[in-house]
Amino acid sequence: MRIDADVAVIGAGLAGLTAARVLRRAGVGVAVLEARDRVGGRTLNHRLGEAFGDAIVEVGGQWIGPNHKRIRALIDELGITTFDTHDQGAKLWEHDGRIGRYRGEIPKAGPLQLADVQIALTRLERMARRIDPAAPWAAERALDWDRQTVASWLHRHVRTSLGRSFISLACEAVWAADAADLSLLHLLTYTSSNHGLAQLISTRGGAQQTRIVGGAQRISEAMATELGDTVHLGVAVRTIKYRTGVEVLADTATVRAKQVIVAMSPALAGRLTYDEPLPPDRDQLTQRMPNGSVIKCMAVYDEPFWRADGLSGQGVSLSGPVKVFFDNTPPSGTAGVLLGFLEGNQARTFARLDPTARRDRVVDSFSQMFGPRAARPVDYIEKVWAADEWTRGCYGAFLPPNTWTTHGHALRKPVGPIHWAGAETAVESMGYMDGAVSSGERAAASALAAL
Repeated sequence: MRIDADVAVIGAGLAGLTAARVLRRAGVGVAVLEARDRVGGRTLNHRLGEAFGDAIVEVGGQWIGPNHKRIRALIDELGITTFDTHDQGAKLWEHDGRIGRYRGEIPKAGPLQLADVQIALTRLERMARRIDPAAPWAAERALDWDRQTVASWLHRHVRTSLGRSFISLACEAVWAADAADLSLLHLLTYTSSNHGLAQLISTRGGAQQTRIVGGAQRISEAMATELGDTVHLGVAVRTIKYRTGVEVLADTATVRAKQVIVAMSPALAGRLTYDEPLPPDRDQLTQRMPNGSVIKCMAVYDEPFWRADGLSGQGVSLSGPVKVFFDNTPPSGTAGVLLGFLEGNQARTFARLDPTARRDRVVDSFSQMFGPRAARPVDYIEKVWAADEWTRGCYGAFLPPNTWTTHGHALRKPVGPIHWAGAETAVESMGYMDGAVSSGERAAASALAAL
């Protein structure tokens, strides 16, 4: 298959499809190439089956928050509706084998421990306000902050073990990485991009507030329907030639274009062959931006029984292996769904287990938190994102120490006719679906200007 287009877009997730949609509306010829047999990238719906009225849950990205204005405008335009994440009732908190109830975003603890957590969060928020997420390497203390991991900062500045454990848990929940993996500058940049740590860890009023009726993959499916036969599935791109013009070589297609938008995570973008080779800064950046490690797990029940016990279905556990829990029941209420995440080192460890053994350990975590009834799900669903051939990890990429300040300026900078998109490249809402949309808009504007 040979295709001619003004712009080739590689990747049919939210970023790539948004870019293609902007370009198409500007009268530009586009060709979208997607290696998978579906659109949606890191969003993926799962149908529960006829017994539950074919209700949908997501095994990929699913939440939007009140500050996610670009994706909100997009879903409104597409006629897609939303509903609130279930947040009524008490949350559960497990520490040293003891389970208690709490409300709000920070679990109950002793006064010294609570003060320690609050002082640390306030200090991190204050530091983040000094970062411009468009150029974090330019901050006054960027070099100092980029030389540290979050874990080393916690060791020096947080006095209690509970305080360190809580913020380490927040790292796992937000970045699917351990505190020892993550540059302190990356945490601060991401926090600045997303309007504060409170937004990142909160449900009501935060990034986990709202879900999509019918699943988040619907957004990409609706855009792909609008784009029609410009979207080509099952086309795995291998090489981009750009010495004279652009030629995109895939297993089953060749596209000749004037510009190209690569809407892939940096790690996967780095696996393509470029002719001529990418500049050293860009290529080394892709070598230093690993994707997070997460296994998204759901247990399905006949009803959300925990609600009758006055529980929201949300909880945190310091012991694990599942450390973060949500009520993921579809809006129809035809099934009760508990959602749990294995993240960071837990995800890497549990990915090596036999699936049956992993399921048993996860369901055991649910039953420890929510009682013996949680030990008897009628179905179990999981997605090991690091094993997905065309994703290789979620939620997104993160930057280890000494990366923002040495190679960060190459993250968004075009290389000749090649433009970069994806949630990792967003200036606002970095790492979220909203950031993916904004990155697609930016990359489309960049390609249009080049044309």
